[in-house]
Amino acid sequence: MAAIILDGKAIAQQTEAELSERVARLKQKSGGQAPILATILVGGDPASATYVKMKQNACKRVGMESIAVEMPDSTTTEQLLAKIQELNTNPNCHGILLQHPVPNQIDERLCFDSIALEKDVDGVTCLGFGRMAMGEFAYGSATPQGIMRLLAAYDIPLAGKHTVVVGRSPILGKPMAMMLLNANATVTICHSRTENLPAIIGGADLVVGAVGKPEFIKADWIRDGAVVVDAGYHPGGVGDIELAPLHDRAAALTPVPGGVGPMTINTLILQSVDAGEKKLG
Repeated sequence: MAAIILDGKAIAQQTEAELSERVARLKQKSGGQAPILATILVGGDPASATYVKMKQNACKRVGMESIAVEMPDSTTTEQLLAKIQELNTNPNCHGILLQHPVPNQIDERLCFDSIALEKDVDGVTCLGFGRMAMGEFAYGSATPQGIMRLLAAYDIPLAGKHTVVVGRSPILGKPMAMMLLNANATVTICHSRTENLPAIIGGADLVVGAVGKPEFIKADWIRDGAVVVDAGYHPGGVGDIELAPLHDRAAALTPVPGGVGPMTINTLILQSVDAGEKKLG
């Protein structure tokens, strides 16, 4: 049995074509105004700078505009809060992305939570998480929301299925579990300290690896016919799950790279277009 490859890159490209059309229509209706995403980069971390550039380029590809905010390593919490507030009140800014991580002296959670809910297109605020968990409208955290969109694109059934999420981060593992629960899956949340982890994973219909450790989840823990989603990425092009032996055992799997990663940025852009349409449409 050859696993179905859940091709996030292909789905993202297809969605970008649709978003380009939506942005073009919005510009026609709004006198040429496009949705605008503000990206905030604090400090000189090269990986963060690369990620922000990728997001800005994705904006350009669909006809959106972006406001690039770059702040020094010495930025204080108060200075970052002031910048976020400035963007919150800017009518020409429809979405705000604060690139993680920020320098250690900054209270990152306080700054995330200062982003206005209607501009929280990356799904990082506590309020947005709470609303999403309660089944109310909020923009979902981009990576788990991207995973949900990818599963939907391939008609992967979730209702009644036993799903195991390995990882409990506030922007991945926890919202992933709530999204799956809202889709009527039965959810077990595990992490690196869970006892009998192989046995728990072995009973899963769907496994989501989001633990942040290279190939921490072994292929022989996963039963034949399971759906495997790897949200990790590490040097050498490996994820959180030992994927190679699963290509002829799993029902479906996300490749690394090319699976979850492209869906994360694509979801950010999709939600930015949604936010722009709410204001401009």
